[in-house]
Amino acid sequence: MTTFFDFLVVRHQGDIHALTGHVLEQPVDEFNRPSKPGYVDARVPPSQNEVETLFTTWRDALPHARKFLPAARDYMAASLWRRAGLRISESVMLDIRDWRPDLGEHGKLHIRFGKGSRGRGYKPRLVSAINDVDASLEWWLTDVRHQFGPDWSDPDAPLLPSERRDRDTGLCTRVGDDALRSGLAGAVGQWLPAWVSRLTPHGLRHFCASSLYARGMDLKAIQEILGHEWLSTTTRYIHVHANHVDQAWEAANQRVASRFGE
Repeated sequence: MTTFFDFLVVRHQGDIHALTGHVLEQPVDEFNRPSKPGYVDARVPPSQNEVETLFTTWRDALPHARKFLPAARDYMAASLWRRAGLRISESVMLDIRDWRPDLGEHGKLHIRFGKGSRGRGYKPRLVSAINDVDASLEWWLTDVRHQFGPDWSDPDAPLLPSERRDRDTGLCTRVGDDALRSGLAGAVGQWLPAWVSRLTPHGLRHFCASSLYARGMDLKAIQEILGHEWLSTTTRYIHVHANHVDQAWEAANQRVASRFGE
């Protein structure tokens, strides 16, 4: 079915251009486009209370960590997945200059290596530092990052460095995916054992989408934050509590009743 819709895209782009003079990238309704077979299994994230427990305990344990710097870095990376819905690959490629506190009310993160679709290359985007992302970055850049080395003021230095040093410069190299995954897995094993081997960086990305939606953010805004091309993809990231539909129904009825009352 997906192949058939891809055919429709190619088949009708030329016709639409001939009729209107406009080139459409995707003439098929993005919301109703069939999902990919790989999305059959839902990645339901932990509850709000479980995630709060994990991160609160993790943060409180940082001063007592055997290696404070990598522990703080792993916590910072996981905070970006939890609060801003970043992909792990996007987190790894962030440089210090990608944090732009001068943009918007909360500042913005410039995601230069966002995941593109269909092999089109990277898809950059700006992510607003809402949901306490700005406070997390201020803590990281003010209290921690400079302890990794003198490149803390270099805008081209990695935002999330490794402990390993470059042989030529003596400066820290960029942290890798495996180190960040291991950091999260270790924290989950200690403070959220029920989710061992189940909570991944991508699972926290799902949690971010679900928590933002539960707090009232609309799907299009969440789509922009996550960097999805298709709104239908964003909907698969939203996992709501069993009573969410009932609450939405009651709220809708109250709005209708208030309009009639007026």
